Amino acid sequence: MSDQRTLRIALLTYRGKPHVGGQGVYVRHLSKALVDLGHSVTVIAGPPYPNLDPSVSIVELPSLDIWSEPHPMRKPRFWEWKDWTDALEHLSFDTGNFSEPMAFSMRAWRYLRTRRHEFDVIHDNQTLGWGILKLHQEGWPILETIHHPITVDRRLELEHARSLWEQFGKRRWYAFTKMQTQVAKRLPRVQTVSESSKGDIHRDHRVPLDRLHVVPVGVDPDLFKPVPGVERIPGHLVTTASADVAMKGLRFLLEAIAKLRTERHIQLTIIGKPNPESESSRTMTKLGLDDCVTFVSGVPDQRIVELYSEAELAVVPSLYEGFSLPAIEAMGSGVPLVATTGGALPEVAGTDGETCFLTEPGDSEGLASTIRFALDNPELRAKVGEAGRKRVIEHWSWRHTAVRTVEQYNAILDLDDGR
Repeated sequence: MSDQRTLRIALLTYRGKPHVGGQGVYVRHLSKALVDLGHSVTVIAGPPYPNLDPSVSIVELPSLDIWSEPHPMRKPRFWEWKDWTDALEHLSFDTGNFSEPMAFSMRAWRYLRTRRHEFDVIHDNQTLGWGILKLHQEGWPILETIHHPITVDRRLELEHARSLWEQFGKRRWYAFTKMQTQVAKRLPRVQTVSESSKGDIHRDHRVPLDRLHVVPVGVDPDLFKPVPGVERIPGHLVTTASADVAMKGLRFLLEAIAKLRTERHIQLTIIGKPNPESESSRTMTKLGLDDCVTFVSGVPDQRIVELYSEAELAVVPSLYEGFSLPAIEAMGSGVPLVATTGGALPEVAGTDGETCFLTEPGDSEGLASTIRFALDNPELRAKVGEAGRKRVIEHWSWRHTAVRTVEQYNAILDLDDGR
């Protein structure tokens, strides 16, 4: 199959929150880059729907939207059911399971099953539901993207559960990962974002290595760049928290901030939405950090770039990352990065002391020490920030991601032609 062929791509995402969370960012930028290469892209999405370039079509598949703000985990009423997929989503939710991937996959199957003539390939963005398997069994060419296996989230959440009852609840909520394993290991081609994730998917989802292919995600270096005229604020740190889950390690950063503020002025801006009931909010109050930690949410990318330009350091305190868009967005913006060695972060951020500052995950003392060292060495910090931006420009762009993704589409279509 010629790499020059124009493809009609159905890009699936069960949720596409625009400003936080990797799924919405991935779908928005990849779809635009694919269109720029001359392909036709229709995004098929569940709520919250992604913000897309006008050149990209969207098909919205409404759900019960159980996790929507301002009342996430609301109890749907029976009269909200519009069809059998709503009943399926509701009943699965009633068992304590995260029901979105399974329910969305069935809605996507129902929508696509009679539209084989409209699309050349399906690209599923980590739904891994039974409906995706049905589409595969019905002969659709499918490329699956798995950013990292959610089994890792499950494992870390269980390790950090504070009681047996909480552990029980986490096991029920993450029960959908069993479905994802069964679907993933049956799909013919899986694309992931790092060598670290490739190994984890092979181990946890039992996908053979010869079906796994690494295509890193990208960043727009013309957007995420130093902002002229914006000066760095002494002691100002910035981090991104798309979800208050154990894997993101926000608690350890807050503990490090509490240690550092006893010896110096320190301010932390968290790009994300505060949740008064979350562990991080409780930690902030317990440590007396409400006056030096602020949240920023729902702002455009340009404001995020400005926040990076105002900060002396960006911090990614995660226990694990399959790739980390916030890391390369910060590096692209020229702000020196402090990151842990969790998951793919060393693979993404590069060498300690050259393109970033690295520390062990889950260690607030070590994180505080690394931040302290970086703040006390402004010349080294400036060199690291410049080298980090250079690394991003040389290695990652959305066009590069799109070109390599098209190679995966052609490979799956060649495989389909050879059957």
